[in-house]
Amino acid sequence: MTIIDGGASRAESVRAALAALLPATAAVLVHDAARALAPEAVFHRVAHALRAGALAVIPVIPVVDTVKTVEPSTGDGAAIAPEIVTGTAPRESLRAVQTPQGFDLATLRRAHEAAAAFDAGQAAAVTDDAMLVELLGVPVHAVRGASQSLKITTPLDLIIAEGLLEGPLGVRWVEG
Repeated sequence: MTIIDGGASRAESVRAALAALLPATAAVLVHDAARALAPEAVFHRVAHALRAGALAVIPVIPVVDTVKTVEPSTGDGAAIAPEIVTGTAPRESLRAVQTPQGFDLATLRRAHEAAAAFDAGQAAAVTDDAMLVELLGVPVHAVRGASQSLKITTPLDLIIAEGLLEGPLGVRWVEG
């Protein structure tokens, strides 16, 4: 096993890992440690799509919340609230993205090489590796994710994750 130190950003961590891969590596999965409860089945679905020919694949789940687009309020509206709604996204076509994200290695390397030329603002706007691949114009395929793959980033998320793992259903939750 090889252990690679992460970088100051997700992109730096992924680039460091890519640099350490063996030459025969054809595909990679990029996974967030924040999604520690991702079931094994999600990894298999992503890997299957790669074997079937996808150059990029992400696990997703439908968005259940109504999502609004907003802009900063101006004029008299600024005294009422800091933002104003500019639209409502069509929920039926929205998906929340999870990890692991899977990639053909050459495609992911090309995406990261292109991103090396980004200015600070462009780099900050990139939220995942699939977005980098999208910017190349490469199709990103979506497979079914899992509700168990919650992202543990806040103290409340940690409390929820701990609660899910306690008791008789804990093992079933992770294996599901």
